[in-house]
Amino acid sequence: MNSILSAKLCQLPVIGNLVHWYELIADWLAQHSDGLPPLLLRLILAYEFWEAGIEKLNGNNWFDHIEFPFPFNLLSGDLLWFMGTWMELLGALALVVGLGTRFFVFGLMVLTFVAAKAVHWPSDWNSLAEFWQGYAITNKGHGNFKLPLLYLIMFTPLLFGGAGRWSLDHWLGKFMKQCNTRPD
Repeated sequence: MNSILSAKLCQLPVIGNLVHWYELIADWLAQHSDGLPPLLLRLILAYEFWEAGIEKLNGNNWFDHIEFPFPFNLLSGDLLWFMGTWMELLGALALVVGLGTRFFVFGLMVLTFVAAKAVHWPSDWNSLAEFWQGYAITNKGHGNFKLPLLYLIMFTPLLFGGAGRWSLDHWLGKFMKQCNTRPD
């Protein structure tokens, strides 16, 4: 579209108003992009892992019958159950407030990968088509790695970008910068 036609379209009241409102909304979204999206990711992931941790805390250890990948296969089922339970519970609490986010995200990513490999991965597949049947939420024998994969993808922006502006990590970071900029 050439610039003359574009300028004439923008002079139309309806188009001009739409452009104006679009710019206002886009500006508001940009101003909150480092606060709201990471908060929403933290909250939904915290909910999911808190729920899993509570189930383990109140349930019976079924890890003794699972073949874990190396080096986790060197640990006892009881120790893995304990570590998994408390990583999920403490990680969920840390995600809610945004404290130690990258540390807990990394730990929960390792936990998720180990769970996917030990429990959710298709046990037998000979082609990518057979493997991809495991991208489901099912118990039909093809695996069910859809949720673990989605969790790993949702964790990635938090690992790289941190907890966001609406977090204790952000507040502590600002405090630490002030402490480091004191005059001698």
